[in-house]
Amino acid sequence: MKRLLLPLLLLVADLLYGQGSAMPWQQLARPDTMGTWVQPVQGKPAMPVWGHVNGIRIGLDPLPGPRGLIRIYTPYLNYGFPEVMNFIAFEPIPKGKEARGFSELEMSSIHPEKRGKHFWSADHPTGVSALDGEYPARGIIAQNSGEETLTVYVFAEPFDNGAKVYARLRFFASRPYEFELATYTCVGSQELDYFILTATMGNKSRLRTLFLQDGKESALELWPDYKDIHFTPHAYFPQQRMIRDKKGYVYFIAAPDEVDYLKIVYTAGTNQHWKYRGKPATQYWIKKNPSEQLNGLLTGRFTYWASKEPIPGGVSIENFELKEPFKAGDSFIFGITPLSPEAFIQHIKH
Repeated sequence: MKRLLLPLLLLVADLLYGQGSAMPWQQLARPDTMGTWVQPVQGKPAMPVWGHVNGIRIGLDPLPGPRGLIRIYTPYLNYGFPEVMNFIAFEPIPKGKEARGFSELEMSSIHPEKRGKHFWSADHPTGVSALDGEYPARGIIAQNSGEETLTVYVFAEPFDNGAKVYARLRFFASRPYEFELATYTCVGSQELDYFILTATMGNKSRLRTLFLQDGKESALELWPDYKDIHFTPHAYFPQQRMIRDKKGYVYFIAAPDEVDYLKIVYTAGTNQHWKYRGKPATQYWIKKNPSEQLNGLLTGRFTYWASKEPIPGGVSIENFELKEPFKAGDSFIFGITPLSPEAFIQHIKH
């Protein structure tokens, strides 16, 4: 019976989502913001937003941004909704293959003629509660190891390479600037070597400096002569070079090299959505139980995505991710803290 469940759900989702929604996102009900959590309202067409009232939040399409990406919002950096600070993409690699699936770039089969895999939310790993796109899951508030949490599941339609994946996103009351992502495959998925979660818009805040146990690495030094309009080659960093806290967790940390975004001059052709005006912040990944195969990966860009407009200050980090062999239920933590990288590193080491 379980093996029949996912195809049936996808068929129902196809029928519902295939009709689409003519309602502009601005007309969707704004989320509840009572107590600790931000959650979609129930019983009416609602904005799909979850997270901390005073911290980091995530959202899904149809909120502004490309399809096939989780939106990340950071209102505590004076960067109000619906301005997106970063995105997270799903990039699975089937067993024995090298090429990734790309949730943002592949064409949708649920919404023909649209680019980007369709993402939807659910309260439980069956995905049953999220088949109507205008009625996102509420998310489940619970106690985990004595701490209140908010949990929501994000599903993706099948990838062209046969991967069928979803992630469990969990927010913790005591950690307002980060959230956990646990990765899974659905019944009927191709076996995976990797399920990469990549923070894919580092150019928004122009991440440029990587902080490691043995010092710093700058994008300007990693790709000193790069002037192309495409992505740079990947730069790899083994987990042995990453900073660890006293529990043994590894941290992959990046930050901008600018202190005042208001002083930055953009070229005349730079699209407005690239012009970040919030506060500087440090972005990071955490792996609690790293394997020897864990690596941190970066790509950079000299020009903004889909344009020829140069990024102020030179090449900067775009994709920022951890790569480790896939294990169902394995979890990663992503965060954006208002602390400087130096203060953040001091905090995690003490």
